Amino acid sequence: MKKIIPLLLALILIIPVAQAQQDPRAEKILNAMSQKYQGLKAFNVVFTQTLENPASKIKETMQGDITVSGNKFRLKLKDQEIINNGSTIWTYMKSDNEVNISENDPDDQQMSPNAIFTLYQKGYKYAFVEEMREGGQTYNIIELSPLDKNNSVYKVRLQINKRDNSVKTWKMFRNNGNRYTYTIKQFSPNPAVDATYFAFDKSQYKGVKVIDLR
Repeated sequence: MKKIIPLLLALILIIPVAQAQQDPRAEKILNAMSQKYQGLKAFNVVFTQTLENPASKIKETMQGDITVSGNKFRLKLKDQEIINNGSTIWTYMKSDNEVNISENDPDDQQMSPNAIFTLYQKGYKYAFVEEMREGGQTYNIIELSPLDKNNSVYKVRLQINKRDNSVKTWKMFRNNGNRYTYTIKQFSPNPAVDATYFAFDKSQYKGVKVIDLR
């Protein structure tokens, strides 16, 4: 879990409380985006993550599926599945048919996919960069820069649909040369899910080994 979570939820950072003068145009766009997602009871996203490092000639792409409802989420990847019901986290490794159980730490921002929609509100300076056309749609490009110069991320770039305030892509630039691009392939608002969806059902995983780390 320590390896996968930072990669897939890499925008969810421990942020400082410093403030900065902000770009009012960017703030208006970000506020509209944030309100759109926070107004939903739940949502499902099919996405791709691409890791690039030009200097090392690395380019790797993986696909995932995540359903979010408040502070609960269920993340499905090729090799593992992570389920968080707000108090307990189950990390299931498919190749080992093993699940690790741990307590959810509400102070750990990496555990909250919803934090992407409020990331800009504290500890970041943001600015409008440009409008761009792609696939018949117009997008606003916003860049976030952390106020903490020791942050391992030096820039985050958001591509936000001008028509409906939805996020199309976000790109994270790290000091080590790695660039992570997350692209929304499919978005489904308010899917029909109940509380049982955000819990691990051992009966559905025959012979699974359970390791309780709580």
